[in-house]
Amino acid sequence: MRWVLLLLTLMAAPLSAEEVVLGLSREQVSISTNFDGSEIILYGAIKREEPIPTAEPLQVIVTVSGPLVPVTVRRKERRFGIWVNVDAVDVDAAPSFYAVATSAPWDEVISDTEDLRQTISIPRAIRSVGAPMSVERPQVFSDALVRIRTANGLYALDEGGVDLRDSTLFNTEIDMPANLTEGDYAIRVFLTRGGSVVSTYETSIDVSKVGMERWLFELSREQPLMYGLLSLAIAIAAGWGASAAFRMLRSG
Repeated sequence: MRWVLLLLTLMAAPLSAEEVVLGLSREQVSISTNFDGSEIILYGAIKREEPIPTAEPLQVIVTVSGPLVPVTVRRKERRFGIWVNVDAVDVDAAPSFYAVATSAPWDEVISDTEDLRQTISIPRAIRSVGAPMSVERPQVFSDALVRIRTANGLYALDEGGVDLRDSTLFNTEIDMPANLTEGDYAIRVFLTRGGSVVSTYETSIDVSKVGMERWLFELSREQPLMYGLLSLAIAIAAGWGASAAFRMLRSG
């Protein structure tokens, strides 16, 4: 009977002695016609049922991930004086945006095994099931995708970007570029000790178009003919206006 009571007590106890309490500077990002990027400030505290363990220092990892979308990555080669596609690999799901911030250098915050289990690092967040047998070194295509999106500000790793104080309070800033995709952006916080994850926390923010951007987006999806005619009219008006301004400058 005592063993049954002990088992029930353990099952009722919290799964982790350390849990995250998180706050966000905003819960929605609005994309308007003059949107040139945004910034999210995450601040949190670590709630404990017991005193802070002293064996290993606590570390924090924060990730922000945009919607997962399939991507086709192509490799080009120059043949007969022109660039042509020679190979292609379909990536099953890649985050449209992915940012990682840590409280210490990457090798100190998490082990490779735990990273593989939790899919935290940028390469692990990209899911590519397989590639055609004719393609040599398919990993090169995933590496190219990471390199291109990193250059465009869509992927980022900020080692030491999380400010952790007294193993209890932490905060970080995530920069979000102008070329964001609409959707829910998943936020994950990992507490690690000795390279292993001891607790996780998940939430999300909404990124959506507003105002003129929203109207044009819905028009292009619901009435593509009207959208095309409107785009043509705007292009003609812009061309006529530029031509008229040029003539006025010349005559003046």
